Amino acid sequence: MIFNSVAFLFFLFIVFSLYWLLDRKKQNLLLLVAGYVFYGWWDWRFLSLLLFSSSVDYVVGLQLGKSVAPRRRKLLLSFSLVTQLGLLAFFKYFNFFADSTAKLLTALGFEASFTTLNIVLPVGLSFYTFQTLSYTIDVYRRRCEPHRDLLEFMAFISFFPQLVAGPIERATNLLNQFAADRAFNVEKAKDGLRQMLWGYFQKVVVADGLAEYVNWAYAPVGGVSGTQLLLGTYFFAFQIYCDFAGYTNIAIGCARLFGFDLMRNFAYPYFSRNIAEFWQRWHISLSTWFRDYLYIPLGGSRGTLQRTIFNTLVVFTVSGLWHGANWTFVIWGLLNGLYFIPILLQRHFRGEERGNLRVAAGLRDLPSMLLTFHLVLAAWVFFRAKDLSQVGHIFGTIAQGIDWELLLREGLKLKLLIAFLLIVEWLQRDKRHALELSALPVPVRWLAYNALLVGILWFGTFKDAPFIYFQF
Repeated sequence: MIFNSVAFLFFLFIVFSLYWLLDRKKQNLLLLVAGYVFYGWWDWRFLSLLLFSSSVDYVVGLQLGKSVAPRRRKLLLSFSLVTQLGLLAFFKYFNFFADSTAKLLTALGFEASFTTLNIVLPVGLSFYTFQTLSYTIDVYRRRCEPHRDLLEFMAFISFFPQLVAGPIERATNLLNQFAADRAFNVEKAKDGLRQMLWGYFQKVVVADGLAEYVNWAYAPVGGVSGTQLLLGTYFFAFQIYCDFAGYTNIAIGCARLFGFDLMRNFAYPYFSRNIAEFWQRWHISLSTWFRDYLYIPLGGSRGTLQRTIFNTLVVFTVSGLWHGANWTFVIWGLLNGLYFIPILLQRHFRGEERGNLRVAAGLRDLPSMLLTFHLVLAAWVFFRAKDLSQVGHIFGTIAQGIDWELLLREGLKLKLLIAFLLIVEWLQRDKRHALELSALPVPVRWLAYNALLVGILWFGTFKDAPFIYFQF
């Protein structure tokens, strides 16, 4: 079941209608059942995997709460890490590592043939395993108490708005909300609907509208000019942003209908003034996860400059691998890590600190925003390409020359959609989401909401297209 489907709208209506008639315990039970129905809609066989993953860290958390011996606590944490990362490694990376090892041995002159399996990646596996791991690690570090209520814990892991593509929540935020009584708040629900409306515009109008051109430009067959590949790359930058940010806005808005506050996952990333700021604004829940559970344990920026650079490259390379079992993703992550090095050098030699995200970018920042965007754009080629040979073909074809007249003329409707998106988000860049319009008169606000709804119905692509990040 996907957000942009009629089935989901009926599902949401039914769950919401029942939810506010119940007390907290029954609300949690309903959300647990709804989460498993929502997840089982893709393939009911993977429900056992979700149940197993959740149960392991629930039990490990309880045992960590009872244990004081450092050795036993480390063994319990190791068991959780091996179990969760083992599931991820098997379903997501078995074929990748088997094929890569076979190719390496063949290149070295050895005869090698590894059996590869037709393994289906369970949707959302990368997200909910990271969510359960963050709980276990926080309990191990004594940053949160073990949660004893099984129903609340299982509902926390399977909360359907953010189950399959985040935000990757921490127990200290979301799990505590399952333990608290919730009363219906009209203003919170209305704000949730507004955020969902903008998310649907991003997904079904912009992202799915761009998808056809991007898929055509990046198709394995040849015949596409460098101009069209360049335009397809620009379009993909906005497709993936609107696809993923659209999902997140729908998820956050949907959660607010049920009285929950999820963490922010996107903060207008294409208005970033450098690559460090971009990663503070893009997929925030994953960036902060890697910061807290990998970068800081590696030593963070506390050591030498060389060690800080090494830690940064490790984190970005692992982040690339998290996104997919392909060398294109590994290089995409490494490339973003390399982008970071000049910033690390500035911080080291000039004593510069992180940028202040509370200060919104202005027109004077346009050159730095354009530079940052184009660095990100070049990396998106690796993210979108099927393999490294296609990456070489794309860059090589673009380098042969650009027909500027064709570049300006082609895809005009799609460019206008992108322009509308950028204008709205630029005007709203100091707000948490683009339809936070409380400063405007009520008639103007309702005119904007209805115009956007009509635009979705008129220009939307209603093909139940899955979200890009479901494959990760």
